[in-house]
Amino acid sequence: MPGKTILEIPEAEQAAMLRELRAARYGHLLALHILLLCTRGYTPSEITSFLFCSRSSVYRAVAAYRGGTLTYGSIEAADTPAQLRSWQRSLVALVKRSPSVYGWCRTRWSCQTLSLELKARRGYSASRETIRRTLHSLGYRWKRARHVARDDDPERISKLARIRSLAEHLRPSEVLFFIDELDIHLLPKIGYEWMLKATQTEIMTPGQNQKRYLAGALDHLTGRITHVIAERKNRFLVIDLLRALDRKFPTAGKVYLVADNYRIHKAKAVEQWLAQHPRFEVVWKPSLLPES
Repeated sequence: MPGKTILEIPEAEQAAMLRELRAARYGHLLALHILLLCTRGYTPSEITSFLFCSRSSVYRAVAAYRGGTLTYGSIEAADTPAQLRSWQRSLVALVKRSPSVYGWCRTRWSCQTLSLELKARRGYSASRETIRRTLHSLGYRWKRARHVARDDDPERISKLARIRSLAEHLRPSEVLFFIDELDIHLLPKIGYEWMLKATQTEIMTPGQNQKRYLAGALDHLTGRITHVIAERKNRFLVIDLLRALDRKFPTAGKVYLVADNYRIHKAKAVEQWLAQHPRFEVVWKPSLLPES
């Protein structure tokens, strides 16, 4: 009897049921329901009443079918959780390898190329938006990669061991510094700030992008930095730093300088200065040391 199927469900509970229904059938499944009802001759108004969707969803599904953009076998219509997990594993396997491995002339994957590759190799049909949402749900983010140096110095272990040994067994009469240089751009860096609408703050520039160069030495024990500034990054900048350390630590019996393999550190003028000041000793880092 019809009366046995009539329910009185609170509106809040009905709203919760509707949210779950829309989330479960989002996209592909809803479109299939709409198309099948259209083949039965139901009008858009009747379909929206049956499926609790909008008229625009009906027209969009029909347009997608007629335009050939609505494919069957899509991952949105996966029959079981096992199929969905299998598709996700295939997607992650692709992301972890370079596109060139699969014949693409690219260095990175886009959602569109992942979609095409999954269709060609695995038979899965998924839109690029589905790819994007799935990758986000799996913890992936669209970020810029970074360059890293090759770590191929055959003496890497021994060089790092010497630096560590000096740091751990430094005598009271000895000091250990880590030295390096950096470029200073005098052109002010412009970032975002609060301004009135239709106005723009003006910042005076020095004309051309002038630069200065700083050489610094970080004291291993105190964390204090001794530095010098020059207009050029060359051997004289390094020698000025060495002279500053010589003046600042006249009583140190031994001054260890941990430095990278930049050419100005090995210039002849620098080597001559070190030869005249035997209490200074350079300890070289491994060449192309990552994170150095």
